[in-house]
Amino acid sequence: MQKPTVTLTAEQIVFFRREGYLVIPAVTTPEEAGHLRDIYDRLFELRAGRGAGDQFDLAGTDEEDKPATLPQILDPVKYAPELAEALYRANAQAIATQLLGPEAEYMGEHAIFKPPRVGAETPWHQDEAYWEPDLDHNSLSVWMPLQEATLENGCMQFIPGSHKLDVLPHHNIGHDPRIHGLEVDSVDTSKAVACPIQAGGATIHHCRTLHYAGPNRSDIPRRAYILLFKLPPMKRAVTRDFYWRKNEAEQAREKRRQAAQAA
Repeated sequence: MQKPTVTLTAEQIVFFRREGYLVIPAVTTPEEAGHLRDIYDRLFELRAGRGAGDQFDLAGTDEEDKPATLPQILDPVKYAPELAEALYRANAQAIATQLLGPEAEYMGEHAIFKPPRVGAETPWHQDEAYWEPDLDHNSLSVWMPLQEATLENGCMQFIPGSHKLDVLPHHNIGHDPRIHGLEVDSVDTSKAVACPIQAGGATIHHCRTLHYAGPNRSDIPRRAYILLFKLPPMKRAVTRDFYWRKNEAEQAREKRRQAAQAA
C-alpha cells in the first residue's frame, strides 16, 4: 500500500464528531481518479460478481430482463486486485484512523453506479440499518466520486448531527421486499446539506448519519467508490429488531449468493 498524503486538521476532526460527516477536497490525485474510473467502468461493463450475488440492482427488483437503475458491486477489489494498491485506499485508512482511533480497520467496499438520465436516487437511510442488530457499530464510509459529483447527477447529502440518533425504522425501497435497498420511514430534510465535490474528492460519514444521493439527471454516468472502516463492534445487552432485514432471503441477489455457495 502507498504512503498516505492526507492529514486532517483538528478542526476537521471536531467537525466530523459534531456533525457526523466531513468533506475532503482531494483524497487522491486526478491521475489516479482517472485510472480508477477505467477499472470501475470495466467492472460494471463485465457485471463483475453477478453470479456470486456481489453485483445487483440496489434500487430495483434485480431481474435479468430489466435494466438496473442503481447497480452496485460489493467488494470490487475481489474482481480487480490492483485496487488494493491505490493511494485512495491509503488515504482513506489514514482518515479513518484519525477519526475513529488507532484500532480502525478496513471493513469492506462497494461501488455504486448511476446511469445517465435513468440512475435512481439513493433514498435517505443509515448504513447501520443493513447490519447485525445484536451489535453496536462505530464505523465510517469514505465516498469518492470518479467524476464531478453535483446536485444534477447525485452528490451526497447529509442531515447534520443525525449520527447521534439510534438506528431509525427503515423499510425496503417502495415497500417492495424484493428490493435490497433501504429507506428510512420518516426524515426531516429541512436541515439537509448537499456536498458537491470534484472527482477524487471525498465525503466521509458515520454509519448512523442519515444520508441521501439524488437521481442522475445528467448526460454522464455518476460513479462512486466507497471504502468502509470500523472499530471492533460491541455486543449489545439487548438486540434490536431490524424487522426490515427479514426480507433479504426473498431477494434475487441473495438467491444467487446462496446458489453460488452451494455449488
